[in-house]
Amino acid sequence: MAVKQVSVFLENKSGRLAAVTRLLAEKGINIRALAIADTSDFGILRLIVDQPDKAYQALKEGGFTVSATEVLAVAVPDRPGGLAPALSALEAAGINIEYLYAFVAQCANQALVLLKVNDTARAIAALTKAGFKVPEPEEVYAI
Repeated sequence: MAVKQVSVFLENKSGRLAAVTRLLAEKGINIRALAIADTSDFGILRLIVDQPDKAYQALKEGGFTVSATEVLAVAVPDRPGGLAPALSALEAAGINIEYLYAFVAQCANQALVLLKVNDTARAIAALTKAGFKVPEPEEVYAI
């Protein structure tokens, strides 16, 4: 039930992010969520797109350094404190969160949060046991 995230290594210079978005647009690939972690010299662009395999190939062919990573999507109540019980469930199961970012879309008064964890299967089990919905990848790509 992991979602494919496409990560792109970008030099920290003008126009690099625009080049990625232009290329994806030309290939008919829709960005669903993104996050950028940067330093003064480079950044890592993390993308959730509607066609991850096609995006990976297009970016690779476009000369970008790209990788694919599995991340977990979890639906949490869209209200103050909605994320805390999910994180508590992961903490209780001994799951380490490497990073997370929010999804831009909402569905049924739920917000989607994307997490990179050290043990996806155990994280899914802990979240499901705690009553959280872990959507199928196709559901995430289609939002």
